[in-house]
Amino acid sequence: MSANEPGQPPVNATTFTYNLATPAIVLAIGAHPDDVEFGCGGTLAKWSASGAVVHHLVCTDGSKGTWNPDADIAALVTSRQQEQRNAAHALGATGTVSFLGYIDGELEHSKEAIDRIALAIRTLKPNIVLSHDPWKRYRLHPDHRNTGLNVCDAIVAARDPHFLKHHMTEHAVTHHRPDALLLWEADEANHAEDVTSAVEAKLAALESHTSQFESTMKATDEDGMAVFRDRMRTRMAELGSAHSFGAAEIFHLMNRL
Repeated sequence: MSANEPGQPPVNATTFTYNLATPAIVLAIGAHPDDVEFGCGGTLAKWSASGAVVHHLVCTDGSKGTWNPDADIAALVTSRQQEQRNAAHALGATGTVSFLGYIDGELEHSKEAIDRIALAIRTLKPNIVLSHDPWKRYRLHPDHRNTGLNVCDAIVAARDPHFLKHHMTEHAVTHHRPDALLLWEADEANHAEDVTSAVEAKLAALESHTSQFESTMKATDEDGMAVFRDRMRTRMAELGSAHSFGAAEIFHLMNRL
């Protein structure tokens, strides 16, 4: 039985499932450009290589993603959107790359955001949705938390024909229930994906986000990027070793949504 069913106990975090069957359609939803690649880039690259159509949805404009107080913010937003498209291409993703355009750092858990994400789910009809775990403890960035909350609420709204009925009349879509939700950064992970074959694709996608080398990847030159690559490879290998994989990404899996 699923822990999402009424009255069910929490999932035992020591019990893991592994390697979902390649879905036909995937929707990965991140707070900022680059969050999807950090959270599930290897999994998306693996599924893309096996024929999945992978869509990206980014909730904010990434306009605060620089340490330069004199940065041209409009140019930064434009650059980050192109970087996200380049990253999706590096993963082999063939779906859409869309942006909700909320101001970086100001995304709220709101009816409007839930409506827009639910519409994306009903339009794209993904088998699997991936996003931030909103219940991660001691999380500092509100956009990550609120993206996760909005996504979870949007799945409930998208699956039920009596929620947001204006979608049916205004956008000619029908309700849609994904098969599963994978939440990255989970404190209580219960699912692992073997991404041994996709490590380099994930790194290439992350390196597409050139505006983030200094602020996020802590790299100002090629030596710094080498350190970043080693750090990422080591982390994925550590996650994989616990499950007899060469490299892994781990999630909290929710099914029977």
